[in-house]
Amino acid sequence: MKAYKDLTKDELLTLKAALEEEYKTMESKGLNLNMARGKPGFSQLELCMPMLDVVNSSSDMRTMLGNDTRNYGDLDGIGECRRLMANMMSVEKDNVVVCGNSSLNIMYDTVSRSMTHGVNGSTPWCKLDKVKFLCPVPGYDRHFKITETFGIEMINIPLHEDGPDMDMVEEYVNNDPAVKGIWCVPKYSNPTGISYSDEVVRRFANLHPAAEDFRIYWDNAYCIHHLYEDTQDEILNILEECEKAGNPNMVYIFASTSKISFPGSGVSAVASSIENIKFIMSHMTVQTIGHDKINQLRHARFFKDINGLNAHMKKHAEVLRPKFAAVLDTLEAELTGLEIGSWIKPRGGYFISFNSMPGCAKAIVGKCKALGVVMTGAGATFPYGKDPEDSNIRIAPTFPSIEEMQVASRVFVLCVKLASVEKLLADMEA
Repeated sequence: MKAYKDLTKDELLTLKAALEEEYKTMESKGLNLNMARGKPGFSQLELCMPMLDVVNSSSDMRTMLGNDTRNYGDLDGIGECRRLMANMMSVEKDNVVVCGNSSLNIMYDTVSRSMTHGVNGSTPWCKLDKVKFLCPVPGYDRHFKITETFGIEMINIPLHEDGPDMDMVEEYVNNDPAVKGIWCVPKYSNPTGISYSDEVVRRFANLHPAAEDFRIYWDNAYCIHHLYEDTQDEILNILEECEKAGNPNMVYIFASTSKISFPGSGVSAVASSIENIKFIMSHMTVQTIGHDKINQLRHARFFKDINGLNAHMKKHAEVLRPKFAAVLDTLEAELTGLEIGSWIKPRGGYFISFNSMPGCAKAIVGKCKALGVVMTGAGATFPYGKDPEDSNIRIAPTFPSIEEMQVASRVFVLCVKLASVEKLLADMEA
């Protein structure tokens, strides 16, 4: 296929007319498809229904240590669930606190606690003139919303195929005491699907922060979310690497079963050094009398161990692979050679990241919405919702059915083509 940029004005006008006819035809279908967020689909939710039968009115509600999950106690989570989450996060049980259903809630609390009470005895951030966070981009919009909510200045860090630009990370962290943290999704990153290389993880562990209260916010949300059995990404253990480097307190690791069991009724956990865990627990003692231990018991008995988790995730992958293929095959077939977009084929996670020609993302998303296909807003993968290139679009293939994803993918490539042609024609007129 001939690249769009090599077409003459007359060729572009002819192509535009044909695409507009196709657009009108699609408009008449009255579609109503939503792939705005990375929600598990119906078939995935069905996989966990047997979990609801694991604990019932005739069940022994005691933990392995004999503690009654119906009562107070086990503030840091019941032992068998802590062990389950520790295995999933590749850390020791003593380094883990199990919380409620949302790891995002733990991240919010961690930033909030730092604002009001500091980090392990440091000056509370609210008393400082300036607090900054590094934000690898494109990244997770809800991370950015947390720091924006607290008035923290966010700094874009380009995300490469092996992880964040570590030269920039080191420059900021090692020299600016106002830099207090960095958001990371190290494995099957949201939205690009890339995983951090060993070198990147080691460089993180060997940072020399100018601020004693600098922390890496390591959101390992997709640590066991592989799409393929034969090609799976693995990353180094950041907690172990930090300990080796003499920085044992520098990282918080977050994870949950939100996309393993039930998104609204899973369990979440934070892992860190013993010193950090003690500080977290000292505040949790005031904040709550404990999280849902019956739900923790349900998860521990259903999955049993890491082997049970991995076996369950293979079932998820079988559901998801055809949906990802519906998108990737369409992109490959329709856009290859046109030079109007690029994308990465992820080996896990929940998203496909698409980069359009600069200046086209908002137009593409808007055209899709007008045809009844709702996507994540253009710019959402950047702090303050501002993509400087207006090019990144996050595609979430998990919630619609395979058939719906096939239709949605055709709509998407049509809108990419039309928006690109309009941009090229506008540039010619400029």
